[in-house]
Amino acid sequence: MAEAAPETGAKDLETRLASAEAEVTRLNEEYLRARAEAENTRRRAAEDVARAHKFGIESFAANLLAVRDSLEAALAVPAPTVESLRQGVEITAKQLAGAFEKAMLAEVSPQGEKFDPHQHQAISQVPSDQPPNTVVAVVQKGYRLHDRVIRPALVVVASAPAEPAPAPPPEPPPAPAA
Repeated sequence: MAEAAPETGAKDLETRLASAEAEVTRLNEEYLRARAEAENTRRRAAEDVARAHKFGIESFAANLLAVRDSLEAALAVPAPTVESLRQGVEITAKQLAGAFEKAMLAEVSPQGEKFDPHQHQAISQVPSDQPPNTVVAVVQKGYRLHDRVIRPALVVVASAPAEPAPAPPPEPPPAPAA
């Protein structure tokens, strides 16, 4: 009977070993599947980012096509009048403004506002009766895409009014002639 116990113990160990090996095999397969899934997810995300970079302006480009069509139609008119050209330019400008609006591209035209170096680029200062650092003229509008400035507005900024030069001290009277 003493010998039966070691045999039973060995069979029990063999059963436990086989069970552990099966568990290791199962866990290894799960690990490999999870790793493959993670790699596929990473690859799909990278492809999505690449597509977004490549085709991110697709909607904006489609809106600009109408603007181009209007310009080409205006150029195709054989004998345009000044009035018809003006009307065509106005319609085209409206189409362009609509395309900008849809793309969240907004003008930065800060006439009369306080100078902001994050949105404006000062090209000169002029004496003015307006408070210092106020935009007195916009030379070129700027543009902002959502909250990011993509082109700062070129502006002329008010400086403090020039103070008159102090008067020179009076000259002493000439000495009497001797």
